[in-house]
Amino acid sequence: MTILQEPISRNELKTISKAIFGDMVKCVADIELGIIALNAELHADLEKALLDSGSNGENLWGFNLYPDESGDDFIEFDSLINIRSWQGNPTRDICDPEVREAIKALVERYFFD
Repeated sequence: MTILQEPISRNELKTISKAIFGDMVKCVADIELGIIALNAELHADLEKALLDSGSNGENLWGFNLYPDESGDDFIEFDSLINIRSWQGNPTRDICDPEVREAIKALVERYFFD
């Protein structure tokens, strides 16, 4: 489990993906602080790490990255931690387009080719 401090390459992400799932890396973004935690079996473990480091739970959103894919197939906005009817998100998918765009911006910042 890692909380990114610096950008990493797509090749590094591929190496990380092989450690647990083979082709996918689970991630949680704090869209307020602009940080990403990654590489755990559960999004909830990443969520806890960010909460322990000072994040506010309302700003944490889970997603998956597929390093061998590109475009829309690179990011999957699916996680149990995203189910929050009180925030207008009743499903595992992230419904708010602004939250999705914030995550995409963080992914672009932290992962390069």
